[in-house]
Amino acid sequence: MSDFCYIHAADLHLDTPFEGFKKTAPEVHAALLDASLQAWDALVDLALERDAAFLLLAGDLYDGAQRGLRAQLRFHRGVSRLCDAGIQVLAVHGNHDPVDEGWSAVRSWPEGFTVFPTSQVSSVVVEKGGERLATVYGQSYAQRETKENLALGFRRGGEGGLHIGLLHCNVGGAPGHANYSPCSVADLCAADMDYWALGHVHRHAIVRDADPTIVYPGNLQGRSPQPGERGAKGAVVVDVRGGRVSGLTHVALDRVRFVEETVDVSACEDLIALEAHLANATEALRRQVGERGLMLRVRLTGAGESLAADLARKDVALELIDSLRERAFGMTPFLWWDGLKVDAAPRHVDTVIDDFTGSLEQLFTSLVEDTAATEALVSASLEKLPQRKQGVEFPTLDPADNETLLRAGREVALELLSSGGDAE
Repeated sequence: MSDFCYIHAADLHLDTPFEGFKKTAPEVHAALLDASLQAWDALVDLALERDAAFLLLAGDLYDGAQRGLRAQLRFHRGVSRLCDAGIQVLAVHGNHDPVDEGWSAVRSWPEGFTVFPTSQVSSVVVEKGGERLATVYGQSYAQRETKENLALGFRRGGEGGLHIGLLHCNVGGAPGHANYSPCSVADLCAADMDYWALGHVHRHAIVRDADPTIVYPGNLQGRSPQPGERGAKGAVVVDVRGGRVSGLTHVALDRVRFVEETVDVSACEDLIALEAHLANATEALRRQVGERGLMLRVRLTGAGESLAADLARKDVALELIDSLRERAFGMTPFLWWDGLKVDAAPRHVDTVIDDFTGSLEQLFTSLVEDTAATEALVSASLEKLPQRKQGVEFPTLDPADNETLLRAGREVALELLSSGGDAE
């Protein structure tokens, strides 16, 4: 068999809305709106540059079942470019874009594009120059709430070439992700595939490196400051030599990167020095992320007692962020200061408020880092509203919306603590 490569991507979430930034930072919101589409364009460019034999898309192509027209047009354009170049595109739909719940503006697709059906696992043979390179097996979600183990329906056929399973699923109950199409590594091994191209988990992970190779490429573009959405996002280039997977390379394709950085500020004596130090520190970060926007959260460590006391004053940290945002305004690519946290701030033992505040901050931090817990808390809170009890349906919230509500609740709670319960 000839040597070749293919590309595995998942969780494109085209047209992610990022509503949380719409009013607070319109220019950032505009850049974020375009980010998922630009990342898709970059994926198409990568497939063309590497002369990939085919492209695998493992679910959640769109951010929602309704699939905005802008996203559909952009996706169709990219698929057409690839098929015109002789690169097949094979895709399954996942829980965000289930086939039966979605709307499609596209009535016909180029030859070379395959969406696997929902009724059962089916297979497609990929050939090039008359040579069989691979057989790809896949099954799409019909509905969002797909809780059955679809992996059990996959079985290797008798043809030659590489055998690849394409599935949107949760292997081993990965934390922070809804348990759609749950399965185990043993289930995947039983199908006798050479490679499993998975989607759903947004962190890039090599679950198993051989016999079979099992990979999550992670999502194509980060969607929030949550831990699983931070860092480089992209796709995996899979090299095949002698009929076997010989190499895996994760290629960053994101257009905006969410980063949380820890900065030592022990050398800063006051807020003036701190602002200058943080502005300088971000320059190194901008060089690291390259030509892409930067959504930045910073955790400060080593603050002396005097500086930490200044930062603990009401509104000082917020005003410092505002000042840093002003300094970054107009940068290309953009830099947005999304948050600032001070570790080891001085402890005020003379009031009860600070003990409650510390507990509140610990609870808030644990919730921010647990997407599922945040979603459950927001959902339970919304259920208690009078409108919900009257049968009013609320729109589906994404993780960024949930975090925005969580942060708003934190601010109200802090104000209640500091004002003795008289916050408006």
